[in-house]
Amino acid sequence: MTLLPLLVAGLSFLGSHILLSSTGLRGTLREQLGERGFLLLYSAVALATLAWFIHSYVQSPLIPLWAFQSWMIYFPVTVMPFACVLLICGLTVANPTAVGMERRIAVHDPAPGILRVTRHPVMWAIGLWALAHMVPKGDAASLIFFGMLALLALGGTLLIDRKKRLALGTHWARLAEGTSNLPFLALFAGRTRLKPGEIGLLRLVAGLLLYAVLLLAHPLYAGMPVPIY
Repeated sequence: MTLLPLLVAGLSFLGSHILLSSTGLRGTLREQLGERGFLLLYSAVALATLAWFIHSYVQSPLIPLWAFQSWMIYFPVTVMPFACVLLICGLTVANPTAVGMERRIAVHDPAPGILRVTRHPVMWAIGLWALAHMVPKGDAASLIFFGMLALLALGGTLLIDRKKRLALGTHWARLAEGTSNLPFLALFAGRTRLKPGEIGLLRLVAGLLLYAVLLLAHPLYAGMPVPIY
């Protein structure tokens, strides 16, 4: 067995996202299918290519690149709580950069809560999850699989910014001024300040509970426990 099927599946997954979201084909399909029809097509293609990518990864041969060391496990163990909080907060906040949420830019504060940390919390959650798992896995297939997921998520933040800069026009400057793509950059630069009350204790608890569930259930969905030394 070779890694060629994984590479083909990964490039198909990556390429279909870029093709349907960042090229002229997107506009053509939206005109022909309508907004709802296009979103259904986009979702179907994304799910199909992701399933193909995951299946190819599971079936890939094990080609070690570096030996596992006990300290490597601290990458995902340390990063994943933050990633889970970003994910929960990002999924439960009205974000002007999300599909169909452009109208949020017109409100007084278009970027509350977790958006003060990063305007792309969900994408960064996925990217951090992928990057954190590359270190302890240490094999060629995992490097391709998690590397492509990280590239899509973090590279996707740049593509979204480019699209929203055009779509939001003069409103974009107001959003960009009080937020940042890179987590905490706008906070460190003094362009905004964190307001924990906007995030809410419930979201933080839910994010940490998600992390606990993923950690404890790791043997069930990944086939191996998470050793903590």
